[in-house]
Amino acid sequence: MSSETETSGTPRVPFSFELYPPRSESSEEALHETVLRLAAAGPDFLSVTYGAGGSTGGRSLDVLRFIRERTDVEPLAHLTCVGNTYAGAATLIREFLDAGILSFLALRGDPPVGQTEGYLGDLESAAQLVQLIDRVQAERAPYEESPVPGFPRAARVDPRRKVNIAVAAFPKGHPRATHRTQDVEALLAKQAAGATFAITQLFFHPDDYLAFVERARAAGVSIPILPGIMPITSPARLKRVLELTGEDLPSELAIALDVEPTAQGRREIGIEWAARLARDVVAGGAPGVHLYAFNQHETVLTVLAEAGILPALRH
Repeated sequence: MSSETETSGTPRVPFSFELYPPRSESSEEALHETVLRLAAAGPDFLSVTYGAGGSTGGRSLDVLRFIRERTDVEPLAHLTCVGNTYAGAATLIREFLDAGILSFLALRGDPPVGQTEGYLGDLESAAQLVQLIDRVQAERAPYEESPVPGFPRAARVDPRRKVNIAVAAFPKGHPRATHRTQDVEALLAKQAAGATFAITQLFFHPDDYLAFVERARAAGVSIPILPGIMPITSPARLKRVLELTGEDLPSELAIALDVEPTAQGRREIGIEWAARLARDVVAGGAPGVHLYAFNQHETVLTVLAEAGILPALRH
């Protein structure tokens, strides 16, 4: 995690964003603009989600390449176990590595609706995927060469940069967890497999995150745990998020969104909730914040501005 400070002497709070690949060619240009706007704010990385069971990087890789070639920000690729063979996953990892992608989020993933756990494929856990990413990189050349100016046939040999591998953490418990400590045990296993940091699923109250980190630290988890924060700006989005995550309904936020008659008012409610959450977890010791951007830059940048992490936006 970054330890830079701003010129004022105030410690810089690291932040990052999650995006998803464009669903059509027509939305690609808008996403590129969003990437450039988010990159200009100076995030530590931009992560790009990936559809389960694919055999090539496809549109996700296109976005990651755009981030790498057009910005100074680290691109981070999502990978899932679901529906993948060892050979298929290894091929996909090599494709990302060949494109210069050196940061990953290793996820177990969920079987598609109607499929059983048997659909999962060869990789049974995110910890196994973490190990596979490390192994695939280790099988490649252990060093990289760069030309020496003025000596046409000479090359400088440097150790190859090791991959960063993030994993998921679940402050409120994973929907499939069978006992209270299972989530921390799973995070310990991912750390032992080689994970370098964790990103949490969204949560709605600062104590959800802070209490989870305390439990994880007591159990021996030492990697940074980034809080994942999502601005919820409509009742429909809240409903969809609860369906996907199995989280409990945050009644105060739900009521506020339901009774607000205007879209702008609901947006302001969601931004203020997320900004307050960001302020509170950072005050409680979080090493930064990770924001789910929904491929829109203004909302998440406003959250960071209201949280005091970024200067106020200029319109």
